[in-house]
Amino acid sequence: MIRPLSRTALALDIVGATLLFVVFTPMSVVFYGPGMGGEAIQGTAVAALVVAGILMFGGVAIGRLAPGLALAAAWVGAVIQMLAGFGPVPIDLAILLVLYATSAWGTRNVLWWGFGSTLFGGFVAAAYIVFVNGVTFGAGSGWEQLTAGTLLLLVSVLALGFAWVSGLLWRVVLRARRTRAAQLQAESLAAEEQERVRIARDMHDVVAHSLAVVIAQADGARYAASADPELATEALGTIAQTARAALSDVRLLLTQLRHRQGDGPQPTLADLETLFAQVRQAGIEPRITVDPTPPGEPPGAIQLAVYRILQEALTNAIRHGDGSVDVHLGWLADRVDIQVRNTVGPEQVLGSGGHGVIGMRERAQLVGGSLQAERQGAQFVVRASLPIAAAADSS
Repeated sequence: MIRPLSRTALALDIVGATLLFVVFTPMSVVFYGPGMGGEAIQGTAVAALVVAGILMFGGVAIGRLAPGLALAAAWVGAVIQMLAGFGPVPIDLAILLVLYATSAWGTRNVLWWGFGSTLFGGFVAAAYIVFVNGVTFGAGSGWEQLTAGTLLLLVSVLALGFAWVSGLLWRVVLRARRTRAAQLQAESLAAEEQERVRIARDMHDVVAHSLAVVIAQADGARYAASADPELATEALGTIAQTARAALSDVRLLLTQLRHRQGDGPQPTLADLETLFAQVRQAGIEPRITVDPTPPGEPPGAIQLAVYRILQEALTNAIRHGDGSVDVHLGWLADRVDIQVRNTVGPEQVLGSGGHGVIGMRERAQLVGGSLQAERQGAQFVVRASLPIAAAADSS
């Protein structure tokens, strides 16, 4: 029965209904009151008309807050008006506004009550005007009364129906707005989720790789501290260099978070040598094969995907491998094939459920490719195929 409505909107509705009452009630009394008969009868009729106006415009005031109550108030006001002997008067504008409110803001039941009031109210108004007010055509024969009643019924239903249909159209507009708002909210949530996944993927790629190198170097420095101080010093230098590079990458990610995803430089194929150097400093010598070589300048999205996939695969080799890793890159005309193999110990348990494997697979999918990571005997194998043409079209 009661809809949620802000105080400002309710105050505006009350003020508007009050102004309409102040304007149309005196107008109705002045133009329609003098013909009511004796002075006492006229005074009673005028008082009844004022009460009817209060009820009708009261319904207008609460039309958005409680459309069902507004419709009931308008019906009571209309009955009082007819009992007082008044035909159509200016205050009946309130009935149109209430019917509009029932179809625009009412519940489904109130909506159809308003529709029924349109039809039944039009019939009652036409019958009242013909049989009570005596409005007919010509001499007032039965046929002329029927003709007048039919015409008045048509006019009444059209007038009331216009108000109801107008409210129904506004109801459709409001529903479309709510649907659009819900769609925008869903798209916003999806974009936020996608951004969170991207942030997690980038942070994992940067931090996990750098920490793996740092840990490997720290372990080496600890064992070499007493036996070979020079080697320990070199390892500590590598740790510092790797940590600075990781800090730079993290700052770059934070800069992208403050702006767009594509802001700032992204790793390219030219950075692979630096990546391989970090792996060598961690104690692993990757055997790299590039056959065939890139036919030209690959798209930036492909270069980034290749770098991140190799970075994660080599990080896994540092963390879980025994020191040997084979990297193969095949730059074909329409795609690039990646294969990384490293030997793992029998105690290592590797599968497809880690964040690193998920991140590599997402990297491949972002450019329309695919990736498989699985253990084959004593080796862990990462295979990826990235279509170059699809990435060039999307970039």
